[in-house]
Amino acid sequence: MTPEEVGRRLVALLAPVEATASVSGGQAYARATVDVPPASWRDALAAARDDADLACDFFDWLSAVDQLADGCEVVSHLWSTGHRHGLLLRTRVPWDEPRVASVVDLYPGAAWHERETYEMFGVDFPGHGELRPLLLPPEFEGHPLRKEFVLASRVAKPWPGAKEPGESGAGGGRRPIRPPGVPAPGEWGTSPTPAGAAGAGEGPRGGTPARPARERPARPAPAERPAAPAEPPAHPGSGPGSAGDDAGGNGGTA
Repeated sequence: MTPEEVGRRLVALLAPVEATASVSGGQAYARATVDVPPASWRDALAAARDDADLACDFFDWLSAVDQLADGCEVVSHLWSTGHRHGLLLRTRVPWDEPRVASVVDLYPGAAWHERETYEMFGVDFPGHGELRPLLLPPEFEGHPLRKEFVLASRVAKPWPGAKEPGESGAGGGRRPIRPPGVPAPGEWGTSPTPAGAAGAGEGPRGGTPARPARERPARPAPAERPAAPAEPPAHPGSGPGSAGDDAGGNGGTA
């Protein structure tokens, strides 16, 4: 089946649910993409698995995408090992009620992915039964992959700013701006300190005292090398002009 046929087949199985099908880019690696409402999320994955024409028996992955005011988009990719085609399913949940039914009973491999999505985006999966921390410590607060999540390092480290159109780099015409997602100074933590100023590099919850300089022990003076031993005296008869030389040079005659 072509990606277009895969998408149309799933939409037909979900009728009268308002589902839309499209094809992702990638030419030879294109995938059928089907958008379904949150209430039909589990039914869509079940239909993709059980239908003989689709037969998506392999669960590839599941994650989410923060679409800001439009909500959170939950995405899952399935694969058919028999027909060798893929299917991308998407649904969008609002931020005031970010939840969608779990599919662990359909695809046990989704358990890890739903736990990670719950931890990183705050999307609840009713029916999972074990949405415990997976990557973060239990005391961690917030969901790091939401775009509204404030990174402490962006508050503590000065942001380089941006250039106005037409400004040259010779005058250093960078105007300081706040990094994306960081509140105005005074709203959260302390205001960033410009590089090179006093207190630069301090964290948002107060600076830490400077580490005292570590004193290195004095290096001992290198030991003096022992004097080279004197050359031994020449052996008698081995030097030039000796009797042995004369004898050798004269052929041993007296």
